[in-house]
Amino acid sequence: MEKPKRYLVTAALPYANGPLHIGHIAGAYLPADIYVRYLRLKGEDVKFICGSDEHGIPITLRAKNEGKTPQKVVDFYHPLIKKTFERFGISFDIYHRTSDKLHHETASEFFLALNKKGEFVKEESEQYYDEEAKQFLADRYIEGTCPNCGNDKAYGDQCEKCGKSLSPADLINPRSTLSGKPPVKKKTTHWYLPLDKYQKEWLSKWIESKKDVWKTNVYGQCKSWLDQGLQPRAVTRDLDWGVPVPLPEAKGKVLYVWFDAPIGYISATKALTPDWKKYWCDDNSRLIHFIGKDNIVFHCIIFPAMLKAEGNYILPENVPANEFLNLEGNKLSTSRNWAIWLHEYLDEFPGKEDVLRYVLCSIMPETKDSEFTWKDFQARNNNELLATLGNYVNRVLVLTHKYYNGVVPDAPGEAAVGRLQEAVNGIENLLEEFKFRDALSGVFDIVRSANKSLTDAEPWKKFGSDETSVRITLHAHLQLIASLSVLIEPFLPFTSTRIRKMLNIAERKLNWSDSVNQNLLKAGHQLNVPEILFEKIENEAIQKQIEKLYGGAQTATATSASTNGKPSITYDDFSKMDLRVGKILSAEKVEKADKLLKLQVDLGSEKRTIVSGIAQFFKPEEIIGKKVSLVANLAPKKIKGIESHGMILMAEDEQGKLAFVSPADETPEGSAIK
Repeated sequence: MEKPKRYLVTAALPYANGPLHIGHIAGAYLPADIYVRYLRLKGEDVKFICGSDEHGIPITLRAKNEGKTPQKVVDFYHPLIKKTFERFGISFDIYHRTSDKLHHETASEFFLALNKKGEFVKEESEQYYDEEAKQFLADRYIEGTCPNCGNDKAYGDQCEKCGKSLSPADLINPRSTLSGKPPVKKKTTHWYLPLDKYQKEWLSKWIESKKDVWKTNVYGQCKSWLDQGLQPRAVTRDLDWGVPVPLPEAKGKVLYVWFDAPIGYISATKALTPDWKKYWCDDNSRLIHFIGKDNIVFHCIIFPAMLKAEGNYILPENVPANEFLNLEGNKLSTSRNWAIWLHEYLDEFPGKEDVLRYVLCSIMPETKDSEFTWKDFQARNNNELLATLGNYVNRVLVLTHKYYNGVVPDAPGEAAVGRLQEAVNGIENLLEEFKFRDALSGVFDIVRSANKSLTDAEPWKKFGSDETSVRITLHAHLQLIASLSVLIEPFLPFTSTRIRKMLNIAERKLNWSDSVNQNLLKAGHQLNVPEILFEKIENEAIQKQIEKLYGGAQTATATSASTNGKPSITYDDFSKMDLRVGKILSAEKVEKADKLLKLQVDLGSEKRTIVSGIAQFFKPEEIIGKKVSLVANLAPKKIKGIESHGMILMAEDEQGKLAFVSPADETPEGSAIK
């Protein structure tokens, strides 16, 4: 393949309806950042593009639930997301937003260009309509039973349980999420992109050409869609939030978010540089999309079809989509608060950005789902970052200060540690193939080898008897550490900067070729005082996070942040819960758990052990004899080694203070709550 003149790298636009969690980072943003930092070190012309996706149903659902306007929702979350990315070292050239005027103009122009060329099919059809809410229902405003797996909470566009893509017509027993009632069919007119036509003309052949270029999981999902046969896809919706359809006859309609959002990459590039066309319209540019697997169809089929239909744009060279990251044995769930929120991590682990970057890269779900656990996070920090990289750098610098007052010693002859060039070539190839886990492992293979080399050389034993050997050893290892500061920069940029400060070369511009340069530090160069790169993470800190995770999930399940903080549910949903009256017989704090109480609760016919995250608000002795409401048929869950059989219902005010939802004292234990 001919070497491109420039690169345009995009990362999926996150919805501005909530904060970022570690699943988002591992899926799209960390791999994209690693790749872009590598390209910059190579001296490539690269632009790294992202921004907030501020239209679509997730935004309006959040606004409805919180009693706010969609604009207020996105105005709150856009700066939070942008700042969080910056704090974590995700080095976008621009982080734009789709509510921006320039984006509206760009998306409108794109639509009009396709419409002028006659690319759209305009059709009248029957769409679901909520007579009570008096509005047409977008896909996410419709729930029903999935015909594939039987999940009764599948959306009108996708079943999140089995992952199957759906249309509202596929759902069994559809219902409106606005009123909870079955919708009716009503006629409306929309504009469609004829994907079936493109499949026959060029799309199938183009995707087939990517069989040995794209990841197998990406190509496989695309092939599955093609085998089913593509259908025309509506590009407009009957909504009042989004980019208005720029046609007089389309009053009250907006561009569908899947059409509008990817154009956000183009509008962001426009906002970044007047030379934006070089990156989007020149065949010598390479377009690469980093996404999660739930966005494969949009970036590999629909957006390329849009670009090809418009006629002036290049198509993506690669779409290295990752699979999903799970958390402590369960799928990440924002509704259940089963997540590690990135901005909270950065607050609670200051200075440990690279620890999370390292761990997430080490377990990155590149071809299959992977899992994050707090214990693994602790082990990788203590055993790999601290004991391997941190220990190696510290030993070399401390010995140099001890024996040579922090001055790089002169070393006769050529000094090198290991077969560095060969190792770096391997790392480079892995980065080019988007195999970031293996590339990081290759970097740490060099560190492990260097650590062993230093231990075998034993300069601390030879200083008095063979000082020349010590100078050669330390000189070589100092050069290697300087090279390592380049190799680790894509993965651990904060650590790379700290190492260069200790080496007193922070102001020097280094590039990828310097990763094999064994003459970066001249003899006589003064080093700065060494600092500890990584600190040991103790059990207490990890236990606190585990308790927070389980406590947060429990609170999210049992409480509501506001009176209208949850979407509507059906009677069938509610009837699945067995709510009972109980009486607390005993209460005690759970050892090494600040938030947890172990309760013995009388249900009349039986006694239950329940672990509840209420210790911050109630003393054990104060709640004995208290009547409580509880979920009696919740599946047992081990918390801190204690099997909990149920969940106490609590009310939570705006300040986060909890209060019991207590039945009357005369209500017998075991009484059903209906």
